[in-house]
Amino acid sequence: MTHTHRYTHTAGSVTASFRDLKDLMAKATPARSGDVLAGVAAGSAEERVLAQMALADLPLSTFLNEALIPYEDDAVTRLIIDSHDAAAFAPVSHLTVGDFRNWLLGDTADNAALTALARGLTPEMVAAVSKLMRNQDLILVAQKCRVVTAFRNTLGLPGRLSTRLQPNHPTDDASGIAASLLDGLLYGSGDAVIGINPASDNVPQVIRLVTMMDEIIRHYAIPTQSCVLTHVTNTLAAIERGAPVDLVFQSIAGTEAANHSFGITLELLAEARSAALSLQRGTVGDNVMYFETGQGSALSAGAHHGLDQQTCEARAYGVARHFKPLLVNSVVGFIGPEYLYDGKQIIRAGLEDHFCAKLLGLPMGCDVCYTNHAEADQDDMDVLLTLLGVAGCNFVMGIPGSDDIMLNYQSTSFHDALYLRRTQGLLPAPEFALWLEHMQITRDGQPSAELPAVFGQALARLTR
Repeated sequence: MTHTHRYTHTAGSVTASFRDLKDLMAKATPARSGDVLAGVAAGSAEERVLAQMALADLPLSTFLNEALIPYEDDAVTRLIIDSHDAAAFAPVSHLTVGDFRNWLLGDTADNAALTALARGLTPEMVAAVSKLMRNQDLILVAQKCRVVTAFRNTLGLPGRLSTRLQPNHPTDDASGIAASLLDGLLYGSGDAVIGINPASDNVPQVIRLVTMMDEIIRHYAIPTQSCVLTHVTNTLAAIERGAPVDLVFQSIAGTEAANHSFGITLELLAEARSAALSLQRGTVGDNVMYFETGQGSALSAGAHHGLDQQTCEARAYGVARHFKPLLVNSVVGFIGPEYLYDGKQIIRAGLEDHFCAKLLGLPMGCDVCYTNHAEADQDDMDVLLTLLGVAGCNFVMGIPGSDDIMLNYQSTSFHDALYLRRTQGLLPAPEFALWLEHMQITRDGQPSAELPAVFGQALARLTR
Protein backbone atom coordinates (compact mmCIF):
# COMPACT_ATOMS: atom_id res chain seq x y z
CA MET A 1 0.00 0.00 0.00
CA THR A 2 2.76 2.48 0.87
CA HIS A 3 5.33 1.19 -1.64
CA THR A 4 6.62 3.94 -3.90
CA HIS A 5 9.02 4.04 -6.81
CA ARG A 6 10.42 6.54 -9.26
CA TYR A 7 8.63 7.29 -12.53
CA THR A 8 10.38 8.38 -15.72
CA HIS A 9 9.34 9.32 -19.23
CA THR A 10 11.43 9.94 -22.33
CA ALA A 11 10.31 11.91 -25.36
CA GLY A 12 12.92 12.18 -28.08
CA SER A 13 16.20 13.10 -26.39
CA VAL A 14 14.55 14.44 -23.22
CA THR A 15 13.94 12.33 -20.12
CA ALA A 16 12.07 13.51 -17.04
CA SER A 17 12.17 11.70 -13.71
CA PHE A 18 9.61 11.95 -10.91
CA ARG A 19 10.49 10.78 -7.45
CA ASP A 20 7.15 9.10 -6.69
CA LEU A 21 3.47 9.02 -7.68
CA LYS A 22 2.73 12.12 -5.64
CA ASP A 23 5.39 14.06 -7.54
CA LEU A 24 4.17 12.73 -10.89
CA MET A 25 0.58 13.82 -10.15
CA ALA A 26 1.69 17.28 -9.08
CA LYS A 27 3.95 17.86 -12.08
CA ALA A 28 1.19 16.72 -14.49
CA THR A 29 -1.29 19.28 -13.14
CA PRO A 30 -2.21 22.28 -15.33
CA ALA A 31 -0.52 25.42 -14.02
CA ARG A 32 -1.90 27.14 -10.94
CA SER A 33 -0.45 29.49 -8.37
CA GLY A 34 -1.20 27.30 -5.37
CA ASP A 35 1.03 24.49 -6.58
CA VAL A 36 3.83 26.99 -7.17
CA LEU A 37 3.31 28.28 -3.63
CA ALA A 38 3.52 24.72 -2.32
CA GLY A 39 6.68 24.02 -4.31
CA VAL A 40 5.19 21.03 -6.14
CA ALA A 41 4.44 22.47 -9.59
CA ALA A 42 6.23 21.54 -12.78
CA GLY A 43 9.22 23.77 -13.46
CA SER A 44 8.32 24.25 -17.12
CA ALA A 45 5.64 23.45 -19.66
CA GLU A 46 7.97 20.80 -21.07
CA GLU A 47 8.23 19.03 -17.71
CA ARG A 48 4.44 19.21 -17.33
CA VAL A 49 3.86 17.53 -20.69
CA LEU A 50 6.39 14.79 -19.90
CA ALA A 51 4.63 14.18 -16.61
CA GLN A 52 1.27 13.98 -18.37
CA MET A 53 2.70 11.47 -20.84
CA ALA A 54 4.07 9.35 -17.99
CA LEU A 55 0.76 9.58 -16.17
CA ALA A 56 -1.13 8.50 -19.30
CA ASP A 57 0.87 5.25 -19.36
CA LEU A 58 0.17 4.48 -15.69
CA PRO A 59 -2.28 1.63 -14.94
CA LEU A 60 -5.37 2.87 -13.10
CA SER A 61 -4.92 0.05 -10.60
CA THR A 62 -1.70 1.70 -9.40
CA PHE A 63 -3.81 3.98 -7.23
CA LEU A 64 -5.12 0.96 -5.30
CA ASN A 65 -1.59 -0.18 -4.48
CA GLU A 66 0.31 3.07 -3.93
CA ALA A 67 -1.35 5.53 -1.54
CA LEU A 68 -0.43 9.19 -1.97
CA ILE A 69 -0.81 9.61 1.81
CA PRO A 70 -0.04 6.40 3.72
CA TYR A 71 -3.04 4.34 4.83
CA GLU A 72 -1.86 4.19 8.42
CA ASP A 73 -1.39 7.98 8.62
CA ASP A 74 -4.63 9.36 7.23
CA ALA A 75 -8.33 8.67 7.88
CA VAL A 76 -9.33 9.93 4.43
CA THR A 77 -6.99 7.44 2.75
CA ARG A 78 -8.45 4.65 4.89
CA LEU A 79 -11.99 5.69 3.96
CA ILE A 80 -11.14 5.76 0.24
CA ILE A 81 -9.44 2.35 0.24
CA ASP A 82 -11.84 0.59 2.61
CA SER A 83 -14.93 1.73 0.72
CA HIS A 84 -13.60 0.92 -2.75
CA ASP A 85 -15.96 -1.27 -4.79
CA ALA A 86 -13.81 -3.74 -6.71
CA ALA A 87 -16.74 -5.15 -8.67
CA ALA A 88 -17.74 -1.69 -9.90
CA PHE A 89 -14.11 -1.01 -10.89
CA ALA A 90 -13.75 -4.24 -12.88
CA PRO A 91 -14.89 -2.89 -16.30
CA VAL A 92 -12.00 -0.39 -16.40
CA SER A 93 -9.49 -2.12 -14.12
CA HIS A 94 -7.29 -3.13 -17.07
CA LEU A 95 -6.94 0.41 -18.42
CA THR A 96 -4.15 2.94 -18.11
CA VAL A 97 -5.02 6.50 -17.16
CA GLY A 98 -4.74 7.52 -20.82
CA ASP A 99 -6.92 4.62 -21.96
CA PHE A 100 -9.45 5.58 -19.30
CA ARG A 101 -9.58 9.10 -20.73
CA ASN A 102 -10.30 7.68 -24.17
CA TRP A 103 -13.00 5.38 -22.78
CA LEU A 104 -14.69 8.25 -20.94
CA LEU A 105 -14.86 10.28 -24.14
CA GLY A 106 -16.40 7.38 -26.08
CA ASP A 107 -20.06 6.52 -26.54
CA THR A 108 -19.83 3.42 -24.34
CA ALA A 109 -19.42 5.67 -21.32
CA ASP A 110 -23.05 6.78 -21.07
CA ASN A 111 -24.90 7.83 -17.92
CA ALA A 112 -25.79 4.26 -16.95
CA ALA A 113 -22.19 3.06 -17.34
CA LEU A 114 -20.77 6.03 -15.44
CA THR A 115 -23.30 5.66 -12.63
CA ALA A 116 -22.40 2.00 -12.24
CA LEU A 117 -18.69 2.82 -12.30
CA ALA A 118 -18.70 5.64 -9.73
CA ARG A 119 -18.19 3.51 -6.60
CA GLY A 120 -15.30 1.74 -8.30
CA LEU A 121 -13.31 4.92 -8.84
CA THR A 122 -11.07 6.52 -6.26
CA PRO A 123 -10.57 10.30 -6.06
CA GLU A 124 -6.96 9.88 -7.13
CA MET A 125 -8.03 8.07 -10.30
CA VAL A 126 -10.41 10.82 -11.38
CA ALA A 127 -7.89 13.51 -10.43
CA ALA A 128 -5.29 11.76 -12.59
CA VAL A 129 -7.48 11.48 -15.67
CA SER A 130 -8.62 15.10 -15.33
CA LYS A 131 -4.99 16.20 -15.67
CA LEU A 132 -4.92 14.73 -19.19
CA MET A 133 -8.06 16.49 -20.35
CA ARG A 134 -8.76 19.73 -22.15
CA ASN A 135 -11.60 21.88 -20.84
CA GLN A 136 -13.97 20.54 -23.49
CA ASP A 137 -13.19 16.97 -22.39
CA LEU A 138 -14.09 17.83 -18.79
CA ILE A 139 -17.37 19.33 -20.00
CA LEU A 140 -18.30 16.47 -22.32
CA VAL A 141 -17.79 13.72 -19.76
CA ALA A 142 -19.41 15.59 -16.88
CA GLN A 143 -22.46 16.31 -19.04
CA LYS A 144 -23.04 12.56 -19.31
CA CYS A 145 -23.15 12.13 -15.51
CA ARG A 146 -26.53 12.74 -13.89
CA VAL A 147 -26.56 12.55 -10.08
CA VAL A 148 -30.04 12.87 -8.57
CA THR A 149 -30.74 13.58 -4.88
CA ALA A 150 -33.84 14.59 -2.94
CA PHE A 151 -35.14 16.07 0.30
CA ARG A 152 -38.26 18.23 -0.24
CA ASN A 153 -37.66 18.38 -3.96
CA THR A 154 -35.69 16.45 -6.55
CA LEU A 155 -32.35 17.86 -7.68
CA GLY A 156 -30.04 16.95 -10.56
CA LEU A 157 -32.57 15.74 -13.13
CA PRO A 158 -31.80 16.28 -16.83
CA GLY A 159 -32.86 19.67 -18.12
CA ARG A 160 -32.83 21.22 -14.65
CA LEU A 161 -30.61 23.82 -12.98
CA SER A 162 -31.11 24.64 -9.33
CA THR A 163 -29.87 27.52 -7.20
CA ARG A 164 -28.91 28.14 -3.63
CA LEU A 165 -30.66 31.30 -2.49
CA GLN A 166 -28.04 33.01 -0.31
CA PRO A 167 -29.67 35.91 1.59
CA ASN A 168 -26.63 36.78 3.72
CA HIS A 169 -26.56 39.96 5.79
CA PRO A 170 -23.56 41.48 7.62
CA THR A 171 -25.54 41.78 10.88
CA ASP A 172 -28.03 38.93 10.35
CA ASP A 173 -30.78 41.56 10.22
CA ALA A 174 -34.13 39.83 9.75
CA SER A 175 -35.52 42.51 7.43
CA GLY A 176 -32.41 42.47 5.25
CA ILE A 177 -32.45 38.68 5.02
CA ALA A 178 -36.17 38.71 4.23
CA ALA A 179 -35.76 41.26 1.45
CA SER A 180 -32.99 39.23 -0.20
CA LEU A 181 -34.95 36.02 0.24
CA LEU A 182 -38.06 37.45 -1.35
CA ASP A 183 -36.02 38.96 -4.18
CA GLY A 184 -34.54 35.54 -4.91
CA LEU A 185 -37.86 33.72 -4.85
CA LEU A 186 -39.27 36.20 -7.37
CA TYR A 187 -36.39 35.30 -9.71
CA GLY A 188 -37.13 31.59 -9.27
CA SER A 189 -34.13 31.03 -7.02
CA GLY A 190 -33.92 28.78 -3.98
CA ASP A 191 -34.79 25.26 -5.06
CA ALA A 192 -31.43 23.75 -4.10
CA VAL A 193 -31.51 25.34 -0.65
CA ILE A 194 -32.15 28.59 1.14
CA GLY A 195 -28.78 28.82 2.84
CA ILE A 196 -27.52 31.57 5.14
CA ASN A 197 -23.92 32.17 6.19
CA PRO A 198 -24.48 33.59 9.68
CA ALA A 199 -22.58 36.67 10.76
CA SER A 200 -22.74 35.50 14.38
CA ASP A 201 -21.71 31.88 14.56
CA ASN A 202 -23.34 30.75 17.81
CA VAL A 203 -26.07 28.28 18.64
CA PRO A 204 -28.85 30.74 19.66
CA GLN A 205 -28.34 32.65 16.42
CA VAL A 206 -28.37 29.43 14.40
CA ILE A 207 -31.67 28.45 16.02
CA ARG A 208 -33.16 31.88 15.32
CA LEU A 209 -32.21 31.77 11.64
CA VAL A 210 -33.27 28.15 11.15
CA THR A 211 -36.62 28.85 12.80
CA MET A 212 -37.20 31.96 10.68
CA MET A 213 -36.57 30.06 7.46
CA ASP A 214 -38.70 27.14 8.59
CA GLU A 215 -41.63 29.48 9.26
CA ILE A 216 -41.32 30.98 5.78
CA ILE A 217 -41.05 27.59 4.07
CA ARG A 218 -44.05 26.19 5.98
CA HIS A 219 -46.22 29.30 5.63
CA TYR A 220 -45.82 29.44 1.85
CA ALA A 221 -45.52 25.67 1.42
CA ILE A 222 -42.26 26.09 -0.51
CA PRO A 223 -40.89 22.72 -1.67
CA THR A 224 -37.31 23.44 -0.68
CA GLN A 225 -34.96 23.06 2.27
CA SER A 226 -33.08 25.47 4.51
CA CYS A 227 -29.62 25.46 5.98
CA VAL A 228 -27.52 27.68 8.23
CA LEU A 229 -23.91 27.27 7.18
CA THR A 230 -22.46 27.01 10.64
CA HIS A 231 -20.00 24.55 12.13
CA VAL A 232 -21.39 21.03 12.39
CA THR A 233 -21.13 21.08 16.20
CA ASN A 234 -23.42 24.12 16.31
CA THR A 235 -25.95 22.33 14.13
CA LEU A 236 -25.80 19.28 16.38
CA ALA A 237 -26.42 21.49 19.40
CA ALA A 238 -29.34 23.16 17.61
CA ILE A 239 -30.88 19.76 16.83
CA GLU A 240 -30.50 18.74 20.47
CA ARG A 241 -32.43 21.89 21.45
CA GLY A 242 -35.28 21.03 19.10
CA ALA A 243 -34.47 23.40 16.21
CA PRO A 244 -36.17 22.61 12.87
CA VAL A 245 -32.96 21.69 11.03
CA ASP A 246 -33.28 20.46 7.44
CA LEU A 247 -29.68 20.10 6.25
CA VAL A 248 -26.38 19.76 8.09
CA PHE A 249 -23.61 21.87 6.59
CA GLN A 250 -19.84 21.50 6.86
CA SER A 251 -16.75 22.54 4.95
CA ILE A 252 -14.59 19.50 4.31
CA ALA A 253 -11.13 18.79 2.91
CA GLY A 254 -9.15 15.92 1.45
CA THR A 255 -6.81 15.01 4.29
CA GLU A 256 -7.38 14.07 7.92
CA ALA A 257 -5.13 16.91 9.08
CA ALA A 258 -7.01 19.50 7.00
CA ASN A 259 -10.31 18.27 8.40
CA HIS A 260 -8.87 18.55 11.89
CA SER A 261 -8.09 22.19 11.08
CA PHE A 262 -11.84 22.59 10.42
CA GLY A 263 -12.55 20.98 13.78
CA ILE A 264 -14.10 17.84 12.33
CA THR A 265 -13.58 14.10 12.04
CA LEU A 266 -15.35 11.49 9.94
CA GLU A 267 -17.00 10.20 13.10
CA LEU A 268 -18.41 13.66 13.87
CA LEU A 269 -19.89 13.92 10.38
CA ALA A 270 -21.50 10.50 10.80
CA GLU A 271 -23.02 11.60 14.11
CA ALA A 272 -24.44 14.75 12.54
CA ARG A 273 -25.95 12.87 9.62
CA SER A 274 -27.59 10.40 11.98
CA ALA A 275 -29.04 13.27 14.04
CA ALA A 276 -30.49 14.98 10.95
CA LEU A 277 -31.96 11.73 9.64
CA SER A 278 -33.67 11.17 12.99
CA LEU A 279 -35.75 14.34 12.46
CA GLN A 280 -37.36 12.85 9.31
CA ARG A 281 -38.04 16.27 7.80
CA GLY A 282 -37.62 15.26 4.17
CA THR A 283 -40.74 14.59 2.11
CA VAL A 284 -39.41 13.07 -1.12
CA GLY A 285 -35.94 11.94 -0.01
CA ASP A 286 -33.48 11.70 2.87
CA ASN A 287 -30.26 13.29 1.62
CA VAL A 288 -29.51 15.58 4.58
CA MET A 289 -25.90 16.73 4.19
CA TYR A 290 -24.52 19.84 2.46
CA PHE A 291 -20.75 20.06 1.95
CA GLU A 292 -18.54 22.82 0.59
CA THR A 293 -14.99 22.39 -0.65
CA GLY A 294 -12.37 24.38 -2.51
CA GLN A 295 -8.95 23.93 -4.06
CA GLY A 296 -6.25 25.23 -1.72
CA SER A 297 -7.94 24.58 1.62
CA ALA A 298 -5.52 21.81 2.61
CA LEU A 299 -2.51 23.88 1.59
CA SER A 300 -3.76 26.92 3.51
CA ALA A 301 -3.96 24.70 6.61
CA GLY A 302 -0.46 23.32 6.04
CA ALA A 303 -2.08 19.89 5.73
CA HIS A 304 -1.58 18.93 2.07
CA HIS A 305 1.19 16.31 2.61
CA GLY A 306 2.99 17.56 -0.51
CA LEU A 307 0.02 16.83 -2.79
CA ASP A 308 -1.08 19.20 -5.52
CA GLN A 309 -4.20 21.12 -4.59
CA GLN A 310 -6.46 19.58 -7.23
CA THR A 311 -5.74 16.04 -6.04
CA CYS A 312 -6.40 17.14 -2.45
CA GLU A 313 -9.70 18.59 -3.63
CA ALA A 314 -10.74 15.33 -5.32
CA ARG A 315 -10.00 13.47 -2.08
CA ALA A 316 -12.50 15.75 -0.33
CA TYR A 317 -15.12 14.32 -2.68
CA GLY A 318 -14.26 10.88 -1.36
CA VAL A 319 -15.24 12.15 2.07
CA ALA A 320 -18.45 13.74 0.79
CA ARG A 321 -19.56 10.66 -1.14
CA HIS A 322 -19.53 8.51 2.00
CA PHE A 323 -22.27 10.61 3.62
CA LYS A 324 -24.77 10.65 0.72
CA PRO A 325 -25.19 14.45 0.55
CA LEU A 326 -28.03 16.41 -1.03
CA LEU A 327 -25.60 19.10 -2.19
CA VAL A 328 -21.87 19.56 -2.67
CA ASN A 329 -20.23 22.62 -4.11
CA SER A 330 -16.77 23.89 -4.78
CA VAL A 331 -16.35 27.52 -3.74
CA VAL A 332 -13.92 27.66 -6.56
CA GLY A 333 -12.30 31.12 -6.44
CA PHE A 334 -13.05 32.06 -2.84
CA ILE A 335 -9.63 31.58 -1.21
CA GLY A 336 -7.80 34.00 -3.49
CA PRO A 337 -5.07 34.43 -6.10
CA GLU A 338 -2.47 32.68 -3.95
CA TYR A 339 -4.19 29.44 -4.98
CA LEU A 340 -5.95 30.29 -8.25
CA TYR A 341 -4.30 33.37 -9.69
CA ASP A 342 -6.57 34.54 -12.47
CA GLY A 343 -9.72 33.89 -14.45
CA LYS A 344 -8.07 31.20 -16.58
CA GLN A 345 -7.03 29.20 -13.51
CA ILE A 346 -10.42 29.65 -11.82
CA ILE A 347 -12.26 28.48 -14.93
CA ARG A 348 -10.05 25.42 -15.24
CA ALA A 349 -10.44 24.57 -11.54
CA GLY A 350 -14.23 24.90 -11.65
CA LEU A 351 -14.47 22.50 -14.58
CA GLU A 352 -12.06 20.04 -12.94
CA ASP A 353 -13.97 20.08 -9.67
CA HIS A 354 -17.32 19.51 -11.35
CA PHE A 355 -15.93 16.72 -13.54
CA CYS A 356 -14.19 14.87 -10.71
CA ALA A 357 -17.16 15.08 -8.36
CA LYS A 358 -19.65 13.92 -10.98
CA LEU A 359 -17.46 10.92 -11.92
CA LEU A 360 -17.41 9.96 -8.23
CA GLY A 361 -21.21 10.13 -8.08
CA LEU A 362 -21.66 13.43 -6.26
CA PRO A 363 -24.50 15.97 -6.74
CA MET A 364 -22.09 18.73 -7.63
CA GLY A 365 -22.71 22.44 -7.85
CA CYS A 366 -20.32 25.35 -7.99
CA ASP A 367 -19.99 28.76 -6.42
CA VAL A 368 -18.74 30.60 -9.49
CA CYS A 369 -16.80 33.24 -7.61
CA TYR A 370 -13.64 35.29 -7.18
CA THR A 371 -12.11 37.65 -4.65
CA ASN A 372 -11.58 41.29 -5.48
CA HIS A 373 -7.77 40.98 -5.44
CA ALA A 374 -7.69 38.14 -8.00
CA GLU A 375 -6.84 38.78 -11.64
CA ALA A 376 -10.41 37.98 -12.63
CA ASP A 377 -13.66 39.77 -13.30
CA GLN A 378 -17.33 39.09 -13.94
CA ASP A 379 -16.68 38.33 -17.62
CA ASP A 380 -14.49 35.40 -16.52
CA MET A 381 -17.28 34.21 -14.26
CA ASP A 382 -19.79 34.48 -17.11
CA VAL A 383 -17.60 32.11 -19.09
CA LEU A 384 -17.32 29.60 -16.25
CA LEU A 385 -21.03 29.84 -15.48
CA THR A 386 -21.92 29.14 -19.11
CA LEU A 387 -19.48 26.23 -19.38
CA LEU A 388 -20.82 24.68 -16.16
CA GLY A 389 -24.34 24.99 -17.53
CA VAL A 390 -23.28 23.05 -20.62
CA ALA A 391 -21.53 20.50 -18.37
CA GLY A 392 -24.73 19.79 -16.42
CA CYS A 393 -23.85 21.43 -13.10
CA ASN A 394 -26.54 20.64 -10.50
CA PHE A 395 -26.75 24.10 -8.96
CA VAL A 396 -25.13 27.53 -8.66
CA MET A 397 -25.39 30.36 -6.15
CA GLY A 398 -28.00 33.11 -6.16
CA ILE A 399 -26.88 36.29 -4.37
CA PRO A 400 -28.40 39.78 -4.69
CA GLY A 401 -26.40 41.64 -7.33
CA SER A 402 -23.76 38.84 -7.26
CA ASP A 403 -22.02 40.73 -4.39
CA ASP A 404 -21.97 38.94 -1.05
CA ILE A 405 -21.99 41.86 1.37
CA MET A 406 -21.30 39.62 4.35
CA LEU A 407 -18.48 37.43 2.99
CA ASN A 408 -17.04 40.17 0.72
CA TYR A 409 -16.56 38.26 -2.51
CA GLN A 410 -18.14 38.19 -5.97
CA SER A 411 -20.40 35.31 -6.95
CA THR A 412 -23.44 34.79 -9.20
CA SER A 413 -26.71 36.65 -8.93
CA PHE A 414 -30.35 35.67 -9.30
CA HIS A 415 -30.37 37.07 -12.83
CA ASP A 416 -27.19 35.13 -13.69
CA ALA A 417 -29.03 31.87 -12.95
CA LEU A 418 -32.00 33.13 -14.93
CA TYR A 419 -29.66 33.83 -17.87
CA LEU A 420 -28.36 30.27 -17.74
CA ARG A 421 -31.82 28.76 -17.58
CA ARG A 422 -33.02 30.86 -20.51
CA THR A 423 -30.04 30.33 -22.82
CA GLN A 424 -29.81 26.59 -22.21
CA GLY A 425 -33.49 25.73 -21.82
CA LEU A 426 -33.16 24.70 -18.17
CA LEU A 427 -35.83 24.65 -15.47
CA PRO A 428 -35.81 24.59 -11.65
CA ALA A 429 -36.44 21.37 -9.73
CA PRO A 430 -39.86 20.03 -10.80
CA GLU A 431 -41.61 20.47 -7.46
CA PHE A 432 -40.27 24.00 -7.11
CA ALA A 433 -41.21 24.89 -10.70
CA LEU A 434 -44.81 23.87 -10.00
CA TRP A 435 -44.82 26.01 -6.86
CA LEU A 436 -43.55 29.04 -8.80
CA GLU A 437 -46.43 28.64 -11.23
CA HIS A 438 -48.95 28.17 -8.44
CA MET A 439 -47.75 31.36 -6.73
CA GLN A 440 -47.88 33.20 -10.07
CA ILE A 441 -44.19 34.04 -9.79
CA THR A 442 -43.76 32.39 -13.19
CA ARG A 443 -46.11 31.79 -16.09
CA ASP A 444 -45.28 28.96 -18.47
CA GLY A 445 -41.83 28.74 -16.92
CA GLN A 446 -40.95 32.43 -17.38
CA PRO A 447 -41.04 35.23 -14.78
CA SER A 448 -44.47 36.80 -14.59
CA ALA A 449 -44.83 40.18 -16.32
CA GLU A 450 -46.91 41.38 -13.37
CA LEU A 451 -45.82 41.58 -9.76
CA PRO A 452 -47.58 38.68 -8.02
CA ALA A 453 -49.98 39.52 -5.22
CA VAL A 454 -47.91 37.35 -2.89
CA PHE A 455 -45.14 39.99 -3.04
CA GLY A 456 -46.85 42.57 -0.84
CA GLN A 457 -48.22 39.95 1.55
CA ALA A 458 -44.84 38.29 1.95
CA LEU A 459 -42.99 41.57 2.43
CA ALA A 460 -45.39 42.62 5.17
CA ARG A 461 -45.06 39.26 6.92
CA LEU A 462 -41.30 38.83 6.68
CA THR A 463 -40.30 42.35 7.74
CA ARG A 464 -42.81 43.00 10.50
